[in-house]
Amino acid sequence: MLNQTRRLIITGVTALATSMVLALPSYAQNAFPSQPIRVIVPFPAGGTTDVAARVFAEHMQEDLGQPVVVENRAGGGGSVGADVVARADPDGHTLLFHNITFSATTTVMTHEGRELHSIEDDFEPVSIAVNVPMLLLAHPSLEVANLEEFVALARERTEAGDPIFYGSTGPGSIINLVGEVIKSQAEIEMDHIPFPGAAPMVQDLLAGRVQFGGDQLATSLEHARSGRLIGLAVMAGERSPALPDVPTVGEMGFESLNLRGFNGFIAPAGTPREVIDRIQQSVASAAADPAVIARMEAMGAETSGSTPEEFREVLTEQVAQMRPLVEELGIGSGQ
Repeated sequence: MLNQTRRLIITGVTALATSMVLALPSYAQNAFPSQPIRVIVPFPAGGTTDVAARVFAEHMQEDLGQPVVVENRAGGGGSVGADVVARADPDGHTLLFHNITFSATTTVMTHEGRELHSIEDDFEPVSIAVNVPMLLLAHPSLEVANLEEFVALARERTEAGDPIFYGSTGPGSIINLVGEVIKSQAEIEMDHIPFPGAAPMVQDLLAGRVQFGGDQLATSLEHARSGRLIGLAVMAGERSPALPDVPTVGEMGFESLNLRGFNGFIAPAGTPREVIDRIQQSVASAAADPAVIARMEAMGAETSGSTPEEFREVLTEQVAQMRPLVEELGIGSGQ
C-alpha cells in the first residue's frame, strides 16, 4: 500500500513537471518582444520623423533586447505607411512612427465613402516621443518677413494672375490642410504641388521650384537660421526659443492653425495592453536619456514619453479641430 502511494505521488509530480516543461515554449512564444520590431516611418528618409525614429530606435533596441528596424514606406501623405501598420498583426512587432499629419489624414483620406483610417478602430496610440512644432516657410525670393507679409504678396499675385506654388507632403497632409486654410481665410490663390515627404519638398523649396511650404522645426531650423528659407510663422501657441523672432500663427491671425506638432509611436488596434505598456516604458526611457534629450533639443524638439492615454487625448482633440476645417474646405484625397 505504501509503495502504491509512493508510485502515485511520483506519477503526479512527473505529470506536473512534464506539463510545466510543455508550457514553457508557449510562454516563450508569447513573451514580448520575441522577434525584431519594425518601425514604419510613412515618409522618405531625411525628414524629422525619420531622424527622430532612428534616434529612439537605437535606444529602444538596447532596452528591449531585440533589433528595432526603421523602414520608410512613403506615399499618400503618410497613409501608405499607416495602412501597413493598420493591417499588421497586433502583437507589438510592427509599429507606426508618425507626426501631426496622422491627425490630418484620418480626417481627410477616404475610401468607399469612409475615412481610410480611424484612430478609434484601427490604431492604439502608444507614446509621443517628441514634441516639435511645424514651421511655415517661404523662399527668400519672395522678400517677405512673416506670414502676414506673405499673405499680402500672395493677394497681389492672385490679382495679377500669378499664383504662388505651395508644396506639401502629399494630399491630406498637414501642410495641404494649412495651405487650403490660408487660401480660404485670406482669399488668395495658390497652386498645390504634393511631394512624398518633407525632405524632397524642402529641396524644391530651397531651389525655388515651390515658394511656400512647411516642415517640422527640427529639420528646417538651420535653413531658417541661415536665411536659405524664411521662417514665416510657428504653428504653436508660443514662439519657439530656437527661433524667437518668428511669430506664431495666432499672432498672424490664423489661430485655427495652432496645432501641437509631435512624433509618436502607434500600434495596430487590438495590441495587448501589456505590450503597449512595455513599448511605452521603452519610449519613456529613451525620452529621459540625456543623450537623446540633447540630440532632440539641438533640433528644436522636446522629448516626451507620454502615456497612451495622453497621446490619445492629443489625437482626439486634433481630429476634432481639423474635421470642421476639412469639411468646410472640401479637402479630400484628390486635393
